[in-house]
Amino acid sequence: MASQKVNVGGQAVIEGVMMRGPKKYAVAIRKTNGNVLLDKGDVNSITDRVKFLKIFLIRGIVAFFESITLGMKTLLFSADYFDTEEKSSEDAGLYSAEEMKVVEERETKEKIHGWIVFTSLLVSLLICITLFFILPTYVAGLFFNNVDTDQRIWFNLVEGALRILIFFAYLLLVSNMKDIRRVFEYHGAEHKTINCFEAGEELTIENVKKHSRFHPRCGTSFIFVVMIVSIIVFAFFKADNIWLTILQRILLLPVVAGVSYEVIRFFGKFRGKIGRAFAMPAMWFQCFTTREPDDVQIFIAITALKTAIEEL
Repeated sequence: MASQKVNVGGQAVIEGVMMRGPKKYAVAIRKTNGNVLLDKGDVNSITDRVKFLKIFLIRGIVAFFESITLGMKTLLFSADYFDTEEKSSEDAGLYSAEEMKVVEERETKEKIHGWIVFTSLLVSLLICITLFFILPTYVAGLFFNNVDTDQRIWFNLVEGALRILIFFAYLLLVSNMKDIRRVFEYHGAEHKTINCFEAGEELTIENVKKHSRFHPRCGTSFIFVVMIVSIIVFAFFKADNIWLTILQRILLLPVVAGVSYEVIRFFGKFRGKIGRAFAMPAMWFQCFTTREPDDVQIFIAITALKTAIEEL
């Protein structure tokens, strides 16, 4: 077993979990016949080749884009394979490396293309930026003037409050969808497995079940921190009209993402009383995006994590 100090992360996908280690990532998907389909690959972070990108704030921007790119890729992988027919088997089990190689050679080349990942990622980003940034800024601009010094404070506060309310409403909506609730159970399995690993315990179903389904480095917490940090960052800037304000907000998003990344790193590194107090509001939103998993979902998460760190 790798050291619990190894930095790992993950993401729930359709009927499965993706885990990312320092060098490898792995996706474990539970198929309809009970088999577990595994896919894995190299992380290949650009920061390993361009050391400049590891500096404070810059590393957060790079990590953000690399995370959502890998997340989209693995999510599309799970969507492609979820309902496909696989070889019959009476017993649930894992595909061997040789079997996976055959599957990948026959199907993956045709199903997962770089342009599909890029297009899906671009559309998702546009929707998120429109819903969580352009819309709140536009609505706040209907009532307050960003240029006026007296009104600018209220503009920023109302804009931030609207952003958080929209995020909260979005979580309430998706958490009531049956298929999404299933994904949220895998999200809980991912968190519990990582918490068990970071506690230095053996990765067994019984050990994992004892741990919390909440984690300070969760993407849900990151989004909430982005919204809080954006209120602070945006307060230092003003524009002559609402459209310039919206453009300004969009251009400042990388800065907000970089600062938010450092805040999340702090939450993950310092888990004492002070660290937990700061992290608690962000982690509260995980009540909506995680659910308690069953034993099979925990087994899937364990399989993905073990595969991601097997070479360490």
